[in-house]
Amino acid sequence: MIITKQYRCIHSASCQCTKGHLSEDAIFLVFQQLNWNPKLIAALSCVCKWFDDLAKRVLWKEFCKTRASKMMLDLQSSGSHNVDGNWRALGKLLIYCSGCMKGGLFNSIHIPGHFVYRTRFSRTSGKSFLLPQCRTDVLYVSDPCEHLDQGEEGDVGFFRGVFKSFSMSKVRKMLIKRGAQLHPTEVCPYCKAKLWSMLQAKMIPQSASCRLGAYEDSIEYYVCLNGHMLGICTLLPLSDSEEASEFD
Repeated sequence: MIITKQYRCIHSASCQCTKGHLSEDAIFLVFQQLNWNPKLIAALSCVCKWFDDLAKRVLWKEFCKTRASKMMLDLQSSGSHNVDGNWRALGKLLIYCSGCMKGGLFNSIHIPGHFVYRTRFSRTSGKSFLLPQCRTDVLYVSDPCEHLDQGEEGDVGFFRGVFKSFSMSKVRKMLIKRGAQLHPTEVCPYCKAKLWSMLQAKMIPQSASCRLGAYEDSIEYYVCLNGHMLGICTLLPLSDSEEASEFD
């Protein structure tokens, strides 16, 4: 991998790093040894705009390729060398459950966002979230992040995902054709782009509830202009037999 060497902060005259930085090559090797630790990448990004730019261009990309290599190869297999919404947004989507704020996107409950150790994303599961006429699109969706015993809301699940080549997808074309409105105030927690409501556009298939193990009328999800998806559902309770198997 060839990286252009840059030694001075090229973004801000007020930056304290006036004596120059380590080379990008050296920083790359350090983070390679750290296995692209996302918390350290985030910390480095806060030092100055030069480090933030390096993290966006190189470090988050390597993190994504290491954390979900097959998924990244597929997302880039259309010939594009860029992922919609940038690598930092995708890195955050891989490891962060956005939760929800009361009065926000899912306005019925407050559950703080949090990092998750590991999440499985499935292209096969993604088909269940698409209408039949859109199932040639590629969508990776996570298993629901479970938040149990949320009072009147019951067991709440949050799920998230990402489209491949969203700008050319049938879902995007259908949203535009149906005149779907962008949310007036809320934005994607991963890339800050505007959001379409799939519920408002009547584009949530019944198969989504089966895949999630959720009540059919409880599912709501949004897709942003960069193709990131985030949603909420109320999970069905475990049956007595399932509960018993959990304790075996």
